[in-house]
Amino acid sequence: MAIAVRTLDEGAWVNVENTRIVGVSNVWKLARHGICDCDVSFFVVEVFTDVGVDGRWVEARTGGQCIGCGEHGTTGWLQIGKMGEDSFRPVEVEGVHSPR
Repeated sequence: MAIAVRTLDEGAWVNVENTRIVGVSNVWKLARHGICDCDVSFFVVEVFTDVGVDGRWVEARTGGQCIGCGEHGTTGWLQIGKMGEDSFRPVEVEGVHSPR
C-alpha cells in the first residue's frame, strides 16, 4: 500500500493522504533523545525537517527547543502515526517518545 506523506507550509505540518495530521508548536516528551542533558526533554517542535514511511509507521524528524534547558536541536526519527486498514491513526503526543 502506498502512503502519500509530505510536509506543508515550509515544514509547519505533516500531511498524510491529503490530511494535515500533526503541526508545529506541540510539546513532545522525548526520552533517549540526544538533544540535551535532560533525562526527558519537553521539546517544542518548531519545524518538521523530514518525513518518511517505515512499514505502516509514518515518521518525522523535527527541529525545535527543549523548554527545560533551552537547548535547540533536531530529533532522530519519531513515529507520529500508523496506517490502519482504512485510516491513519496518529500517536498520542502526550506520551513519552524515543526517537531512533
